[in-house]
Amino acid sequence: MPPIRHSSKRKPPPDGFSDLEDQLLIFQNKMKDAQNKPPPTGPKHQAQWEIFQISHQRSRYIYDLYYEKEAISKQLYDWLLKNGYADAMLIAKWKKQGYEKLCCLRCVQTKETNFNSTCVCRVPKATLKDDQEVQLFGLAFGDWRMLWDPLRDEAKWRNEHLQE
Repeated sequence: MPPIRHSSKRKPPPDGFSDLEDQLLIFQNKMKDAQNKPPPTGPKHQAQWEIFQISHQRSRYIYDLYYEKEAISKQLYDWLLKNGYADAMLIAKWKKQGYEKLCCLRCVQTKETNFNSTCVCRVPKATLKDDQEVQLFGLAFGDWRMLWDPLRDEAKWRNEHLQE
């Protein structure tokens, strides 16, 4: 039996965590809601899509704060990864060339596919046929950052991008 961990023995978060705490709490609440939802009818793998999406959003948020905006310290970044606020393995893949738009780690695992291939999101968009429809929960194609940015106002985004 693993030892019981008491909150009094855990290290307190580093400076700057209070600035991120509200957004991380929003992600935590979204994750709880997604986990408590009844599974949708249809294929079993679709039941996990929303959970993967929220996990991706949370990890991308922390990744962008550290690598893109340089808004958090190395100490805070390491603490967030150690305490499970972001997926360290996914972030490690994002740092490699060619994996910047990876939506989840399942996309590069060949064991879970029928023909030992990777996910269709790994195929360059230029090599896909024009009439080939691709449906991903990770939104790896196009301007994916616009869709995944949790700080963007949804109404503003709709006005900018859905006008035809």
